[in-house]
Amino acid sequence: MELIQGKLNVGEAMAPLVIREVKKYADSANMIIIDVPPGTSCPVVEAIKESDFCLLVTEPTPFGLNDLALAVEVARELDIPCGVLINRDGVGGDKVDRYCREQGVPVLLKIPLDRRIASLYSKGIPLVEGMPRWREEFLRLFQDIKDIIAAS
Repeated sequence: MELIQGKLNVGEAMAPLVIREVKKYADSANMIIIDVPPGTSCPVVEAIKESDFCLLVTEPTPFGLNDLALAVEVARELDIPCGVLINRDGVGGDKVDRYCREQGVPVLLKIPLDRRIASLYSKGIPLVEGMPRWREEFLRLFQDIKDIIAAS
């Protein structure tokens, strides 16, 4: 596994240029995972542009749903297939699930609101190490993403 990163100094407003430069070093023969902040800002659009798939992570809250709807719109505009991971499932109602069904966006994984998970996170322990049963869930998620890409 290789990590490629770009650094942007505090106050610099040219993140898309840094992202574009970093992407030049990525080996397209390998699986490339780009982690981006929430929202649909220019850096996010630049990072996901020309991707094979976009995993949208959200929470079942009104703000989460609002950001998710914007992100789905961006992914569609860029013609990138996407799916959803719902984090802290159980916090809100079912509006995110309903939105995904109505929009035809698959919910690929739900991670519940769980004090044990929050405790692991606060200690810097990856979920798959602290609760090994999640390893299979993430492997299934990865396979589901590969299947969606293959069908696109």
